[in-house]
Amino acid sequence: TFEDKGVTMVVDQLSVLYLDGTEIDFVEGLYGEGFKFNNPNVTSTCGCGQSFGV
Repeated sequence: TFEDKGVTMVVDQLSVLYLDGTEIDFVEGLYGEGFKFNNPNVTSTCGCGQSFGV
C-alpha cells in the first residue's frame, strides 16, 4: 500500500515487482482523464499504449 497527496494505492506483491520505479500521474485530455503510468522498465508497447512488455 502506498499513499501520496491524499491518494492511496493498493498493489499486490507480484505486481509491485513490475511497477518498481514507475511514476504515476493523473492526466486530463481530449479522451477523458485518468492515471498515466510512466514505467522506465518497459521494453515495448502496443500502438494504443494500453499494454506493455517488461
